[in-house]
Amino acid sequence: MGSSMSCCGAEKVEQGVVSGGLNSSWRIFTYKELHAATNGFSDDRLLGEGGFGSVYWGKTTDGLQIAVKKLKSMNSKAEMEFAVEVEVLARVRHKNLLGLRGYCAATDQRLIVYDYMPNLSLLSHLHGQFAHEVRLDWRRRMNVILGSAEALVYLHHEVTPHIIHRDIKASNVLLDANFEPLVADFGFAKLVPEGVSHMTTRVKGTLGYLAPEYAMWGRVSDSCDVYSFGILLLELVSGRKPIEKLPGGMKRTIIEWAEPLISKGRFRELVDPRLRGNFDGAELRRVVEAAVLCIQGEAEQRPDMKEVVGILGGREVREPKTEVVRLKSIRYGEHLMTMDQNSDEGFEDSVDAGVGGGRRGGRIEDETNSYGVFGAMEMQEMHDPYVKP
Repeated sequence: MGSSMSCCGAEKVEQGVVSGGLNSSWRIFTYKELHAATNGFSDDRLLGEGGFGSVYWGKTTDGLQIAVKKLKSMNSKAEMEFAVEVEVLARVRHKNLLGLRGYCAATDQRLIVYDYMPNLSLLSHLHGQFAHEVRLDWRRRMNVILGSAEALVYLHHEVTPHIIHRDIKASNVLLDANFEPLVADFGFAKLVPEGVSHMTTRVKGTLGYLAPEYAMWGRVSDSCDVYSFGILLLELVSGRKPIEKLPGGMKRTIIEWAEPLISKGRFRELVDPRLRGNFDGAELRRVVEAAVLCIQGEAEQRPDMKEVVGILGGREVREPKTEVVRLKSIRYGEHLMTMDQNSDEGFEDSVDAGVGGGRRGGRIEDETNSYGVFGAMEMQEMHDPYVKP
């Protein structure tokens, strides 16, 4: 990015060509342009909110529909996440990764511009405003699974340097007009130097998707993304949240719910009842097999994403290095679950994120309130100012 950041607030618009998802061209926007495109960031253009700030729908003067992420605060942490996301988006190009349309770094504002995704996020369809419409049939769910897996293969094995996403979850998988998946939100991403297998860092991510070695010790590797993807597989199959509230205020992870059914081979009972039995049994078995391998408690027992794609496609069979294919239920520390129960806002700095009690400073969000790029928010009907009523 370099010195180009300093000119983002100027009236002059610079053009760039980088690697970037569905469209490889991006440009620097002025704050004035984005203010006009979103009607002054008005509430009726609001798509979602999260710990980072807000996302608005907009339309440029040349007719392009965009989503504008407007950072909530201008502290050093927000500045770093902004810089990381723009840097990563400027490096990647894959049909299942949300590309960079542009950005603005005016004096006191940081904004990232993406293509607008009309079907919002996976979260919106599993747990949000579209949940009761069941637009995600089995075929579309399998397409989301395979497309997201291919995106992670690209990040982990094909782009240089390799990239660890660190926040794979339903709200960060967006859906275009044809329900094609695009993995998004690279604010927590880590670029991995050649020859480095893992790093130790502050814990950032979303409760319910965190791999145990990452939550406890801050040890991050591509296997952390694999674990999160395994949770996402169970979520897509079952329609359940990674952590669900039980009567009496207790909480249960999706692994704790699924483990008894999987250990007894009762895979059909895992399937989202909203599908009314309309699914492919062979595909279901492959997805469950992949999920079981991905969410093994030991990072060394998990496959890499290339192997996961092979399992999902029926091209590879891999058993975990244990006596039986069985899940070991991973419980987050009681202190963290208690904090989660008492919080509606997620967590910020200096929380104890340990599975077994280890402490790492960092940011952990409650999935219930974490909306990613396009959230599960109630959207008002928006009048397109460029189309006459």
